[in-house]
Amino acid sequence: MVDKNEVKGGAKEVGGKIKEAVGGATNDRDMEVEGQADQVEGKTQKNYGKVKDAVRDQTS
Repeated sequence: MVDKNEVKGGAKEVGGKIKEAVGGATNDRDMEVEGQADQVEGKTQKNYGKVKDAVRDQTS
């Protein structure tokens, strides 16, 4: 079963990639950096969800 954190983290990661690309295309360095930060946050949340799943699988 996929944890909701995996889904939300994946979505945030994709959104960050889009924001970074738009920032790069429009020469908006702040948006570009914000997109990179969103990607890191999304990866972290996604990995947290994976760990929760693994723990849940081991305790079931």
